[in-house]
Amino acid sequence: MRILGIDPGYAIVGYGVLEYDNVRFKVVNYGAITTDPETPFPERLLEIHTDMCSILDGFKPDCMSIEKLYFNTNTTTGIDVAQARGVTMLAAAQRNIPIYEYTPLQVKVAVTGYGRAEKHQMQEMVKNILHLKAVPKPDDTADALAIAICHGHTGGSKLSEIMRDNK
Repeated sequence: MRILGIDPGYAIVGYGVLEYDNVRFKVVNYGAITTDPETPFPERLLEIHTDMCSILDGFKPDCMSIEKLYFNTNTTTGIDVAQARGVTMLAAAQRNIPIYEYTPLQVKVAVTGYGRAEKHQMQEMVKNILHLKAVPKPDDTADALAIAICHGHTGGSKLSEIMRDNK
């Protein structure tokens, strides 16, 4: 199974593409889509969508796993991130790629076994699970790989499909 993990954002969208055979992961590619803060917001959304389409067409994932958004302080930033997340999901939906959403807690538990793991612990586990020499940068990229790992560990279950289909 080829999994595309996404850490949504509008300045940086982290992505990670992994092959998973129900035993081990193989890194296919990872990186980040970045947009210039001087660019008008609608054009930034277009850049994200265009680049996401290129990633999807180039790597042909079987599914997309993406982080659910939770924000409670800066709603303006949260709304902007939600819009960027929307155009990212749109690109997958246009290609009939199933989308699975995971909370930060679900990702932490799936990757570290501990729901209150700190960022550096998550990054080290991503590095170790994927046998990388260094923690991927920027942080958004490591987060996207963690989301892909989460799907590999939990997304193949029937419960995950039922939860996605009953939204």
